[in-house]
Amino acid sequence: MLVRAAAILSLFAGLPLAHAAEQNIPAGAEGQIEFNTPSGNIGCIYTAKGGTSTYEPQDGGPELSCSRVEPSYVTIILGPKGPATLIKNPGEQPCCSDVTRLAYGNSWSAGPFSCQSSTKGLTCTATNGHGFFISKAKVTVK
Repeated sequence: MLVRAAAILSLFAGLPLAHAAEQNIPAGAEGQIEFNTPSGNIGCIYTAKGGTSTYEPQDGGPELSCSRVEPSYVTIILGPKGPATLIKNPGEQPCCSDVTRLAYGNSWSAGPFSCQSSTKGLTCTATNGHGFFISKAKVTVK
């Protein structure tokens, strides 16, 4: 019986937790939403459609941009269409300011994007099915 229960649980191991809390993170003065993972190694900025007075996403937005500091600095940009873009040497390294932390086990969403924070890393997806996983150990985009 125990083996059967373990086999059934393993089928659900990769699925997000149904009881994960949706964490509300307030937007800044220009509508951007910033959050970090609890480790402080990953930071994200959501920019609504139309951008801000100082930044406009390449395709007009909305846009989710996440950066990882260690072991190497990378940035991933996810727009409303197409796959995420991985930038392995972004040059500018603005990550990670003292902003709200998306607690492990919690999720966040705005516009077409949603993210799930876990001790393994951060998974973010757009409603079009594209997205990414980012952690200290690896980065994958789809």
